[in-house]
Amino acid sequence: MADNRRRVLDLYKRLQYMGREYPGGPDKFRQRCYNAFKRQSTETDPEKIEKAIGLGEYVVKEIEALYSLRKYRAMKRRYYDDVK
Repeated sequence: MADNRRRVLDLYKRLQYMGREYPGGPDKFRQRCYNAFKRQSTETDPEKIEKAIGLGEYVVKEIEALYSLRKYRAMKRRYYDDVK
């Protein structure tokens, strides 16, 4: 149980850190993240907790991909004027 708690806190901190540059604004992202974790805070079934942690880690990977794509597009715009 303590291991799951540590993993959930680590996931929450990673999401909060990554939300700083989210396109909709950091405040909106933080509030949505907080609400999602608050909804699941009463869950006690270890399988459901594992599933929720897996989903959270998937979201982290998707955000990383979003940021990488944004950086790639910015770099592409700098070097190729005719590409949007």
